[in-house]
Amino acid sequence: MTDAVILKLGGSVITDKSGGCVIDHARLREIAGRIARNPQALVLVHGAGSCGHPEARLYRIDDGLDGENVSGVYHTHAAVSRLNAAVVDALRGAGVEAIGVHPLALALAEGGRLVSFETRHIAEMIRHGIMPVLHGDVVMDRLKGACIVSGDQLVTRLAAALGSRRVGLATDVAGVLQDGAVVPRIDRGIAETLEISGSGNTDVTGGMRGKIEELLVLADAGTDSHIFHVSKVDRFLDGTGHGGTIVTRGGRS
Repeated sequence: MTDAVILKLGGSVITDKSGGCVIDHARLREIAGRIARNPQALVLVHGAGSCGHPEARLYRIDDGLDGENVSGVYHTHAAVSRLNAAVVDALRGAGVEAIGVHPLALALAEGGRLVSFETRHIAEMIRHGIMPVLHGDVVMDRLKGACIVSGDQLVTRLAAALGSRRVGLATDVAGVLQDGAVVPRIDRGIAETLEISGSGNTDVTGGMRGKIEELLVLADAGTDSHIFHVSKVDRFLDGTGHGGTIVTRGGRS
């Protein structure tokens, strides 16, 4: 077990989700600099954004493999791998000892949910001062042939496996919004009353609603998660107020 922090960068933060794998390198360099200035044991996960979602939709990956779309596994994975390489390059350029880790090579799903996800080597990387950088990816699925596993699903599995106490999601909005205002706290009871809209761009993993559903599972296990604007990454990392949303278990004050 580790005390590593899990930080997830939304795909819309580091790509233009309306385009075809348009990577925001300037934003990546800015985020990498913030991370480098807050050295700590950290696992970074990033979404696919426009590098993967369009390919997954084009090849109907989440419908399963049917013999005619098998090449979509390659094309989807290749797209998200390009983005992962850009994230790693930005981190290493800022002086962070980062290495990309691809879920396709270490995960197995069943009906779209992870049933096997190897994390022991990730714990070893952290122990030796290496920052693992994972991403939403296409993985093999025992029922469907293949499916998309979101970065949000990876976050919950990593946090549980590594014993992480702090989980943060950096997005392009200030937190979970209701009528234009940030909802400061969400538990299962509050979630049922919210009208959370999905992404306006191509997203095969559920948008903000999918994030909340994943993080409520983590909250049930006793780990709070924080959703905040990407400009507040350093505030999350150093433990100061980020002004976003905390997803937590019901009954807490």
